[in-house]
Amino acid sequence: METNPAHVTGITHRRLPSWLRAQRRDTMDVVAVKRMIRKMGLHTVCQSANCPNISECFSKSTATFMILGDICTRNCRFCGVSNGIPFPVDEFEPRRIAEAVQVLGLKHAVITSVTRDDLSDGGATHFACVVAALHHSSPDLTVEVLIPDFRGNEDSLNAVLESRVDILNHNVETVPRLYPRIRPQADYIRSLCLLKQTKELRPGQVSKSGIMVGLGESEDELKKLFDELAAVSCDILTIGQYLAPDRDSYPVHDFIPPQRYAILERMAREAGIPWVYAGPFVRSSYNAESAMAKIKEFRNE
Repeated sequence: METNPAHVTGITHRRLPSWLRAQRRDTMDVVAVKRMIRKMGLHTVCQSANCPNISECFSKSTATFMILGDICTRNCRFCGVSNGIPFPVDEFEPRRIAEAVQVLGLKHAVITSVTRDDLSDGGATHFACVVAALHHSSPDLTVEVLIPDFRGNEDSLNAVLESRVDILNHNVETVPRLYPRIRPQADYIRSLCLLKQTKELRPGQVSKSGIMVGLGESEDELKKLFDELAAVSCDILTIGQYLAPDRDSYPVHDFIPPQRYAILERMAREAGIPWVYAGPFVRSSYNAESAMAKIKEFRNE
């Protein structure tokens, strides 16, 4: 994973290697999920962020719901979600998401959001309302939230934790050196502190984070990142290949070969992170239900 910036220019648009050519098929199941989401006026990060796993996940009737609209107040260069001035918060959204989860027959729901720096609590209250609606309509459902940093507001984080989520996910995304180029409105230390505060505010809470590789990070930088995530007791880590969502996004620096992910997974486990999922197409919520099942099995042993 070379760090020389001279290698960056133009790599975004070269031909994808064979292991990164995901097949997208609009089968009847996929079309049905898309139709249901559109009919109910909901958003998924699968569609908004142009996820390569969308056909696989939708064909299994799974989706990661994106709340608080589909317009982000930040402009991270790796992300395919639109940025600008968001619409007001939709107070009926929690009920519609709860209905969608029932229609899909989900056992594990993943809820994420755009970043809403325009809201005093960053959208934390709305997160809590969504989780409450899910618990009310589907008592046996497990719920995972992928939250923004709430600008470091501990009260906002606590509001989400008090809604009794099963997994609290916050992605650090990349190594700190690349933050100014890739996510200038975020802060690596602030994200680490959020994960640390999660364990302090709710001991026993399962925490999770995710990173992308192929942005120009070095192995030493990754090792340090793994050590720092372990130091804040991060339980789960996802590692996947960065793919530029469009031509205006930050360019891909490296295509990491599939065999390399086993090495990264071992490095992260040796650092002290219990559950690590690594692979070219691994994303934050990829196979999240399976990961939740493994955690429940482990805790019941």
